[in-house]
Amino acid sequence: MARRRLILEDGTVFEGEAFGANCDATGELVFSTGMTGYQESITDQSYNGQILTFTYPMIGNYGINRDDYESIQPTCRGVVVYEWARKGSNWRHQMTLDQFLKAKNIPGIAGIDTRALTRIIRKHGTMKATLSNIGDNLEHQLDQLRATVLPTDNIAQVSTKTAYPAPGVGRNVVLVDFGLKHSILRELAKRECNVTVVPHDTTAETILALDPDGVMLSNGPGNPDDVPWALDMIRGIQGKIPLFGICMGHQLFSKANGASTYKMTFGHRGFNHAVREIATGRVDFTSQNHGFAVSREHLPDSLIITHEEINDRSVEGVRHRDFPAFSVQFHPDAAPGPHDASYLFDDFMELMDHFKGAEQKA
Repeated sequence: MARRRLILEDGTVFEGEAFGANCDATGELVFSTGMTGYQESITDQSYNGQILTFTYPMIGNYGINRDDYESIQPTCRGVVVYEWARKGSNWRHQMTLDQFLKAKNIPGIAGIDTRALTRIIRKHGTMKATLSNIGDNLEHQLDQLRATVLPTDNIAQVSTKTAYPAPGVGRNVVLVDFGLKHSILRELAKRECNVTVVPHDTTAETILALDPDGVMLSNGPGNPDDVPWALDMIRGIQGKIPLFGICMGHQLFSKANGASTYKMTFGHRGFNHAVREIATGRVDFTSQNHGFAVSREHLPDSLIITHEEINDRSVEGVRHRDFPAFSVQFHPDAAPGPHDASYLFDDFMELMDHFKGAEQKA
């Protein structure tokens, strides 16, 4: 049985069983509290450049199937579990988790105390880490890890390079790809939208030339400060066309209107985050995956807080006071997770219809 190390930049070392690809990997170490949905999480491009720890003790028990991909080529750097299932027991499964990680060149480590690891991250925050083989020189690897500068072009790495269609017969929606999940496309397809997916650096002029009924800003990895050009695009669109942002799209929409963002200690990653809609008091359990958040203290007058996280009161949703535009930090498309908030896609449909009707009357 091959052995592997997980080395943290604070000097903590875990030793466990190697599975997945036989390679070293360095990235930002984070954790997810989801009990299921490991395939969706691993293929979520918001985990680009990160080593993903699952807090649930058994991962891989229903295998990997063709239906639950959130992207075709995952870009997380590694997977950390307490125990991985050698055999998938679901009738849909096509391969095991180990086979999948080998095929995607992603290393994994199992048999370590993931609860102790999670406590370290919760106390000290996310940090750099390396997955490596036992035989390598530990001191040298720790020095290399501490000297490593993690990339900041995460969105450019995962965004589409060219525009492409997801044809439908209904409303014309332009979806700006900052690292989108396929579940967003699925929700728009359910509503028969005619979708055009465009790269993250597409200009407002190019988007408006597509004559959309609405524009969506997708989720994505990294720091919103690293894509300042997106703010000009958003400013050039809002007020002219309805706008809906999710996760990274929420942060960028807020920043475009004068808000600031901050890096959270360990972020929100999981499918059990309770969010309150302030106007109605409605509570939804939501799927989340983000390490940055919009600052409540530096929110401009033009934005109204619509949702907040129940536990830490972080900003989970805003809408513009004057324009047909809103955004949420969580994932109403879920996948994985509860579908409590999927109604927000219907709200977006109604917003587009109302705006178009008002334009026609004018």
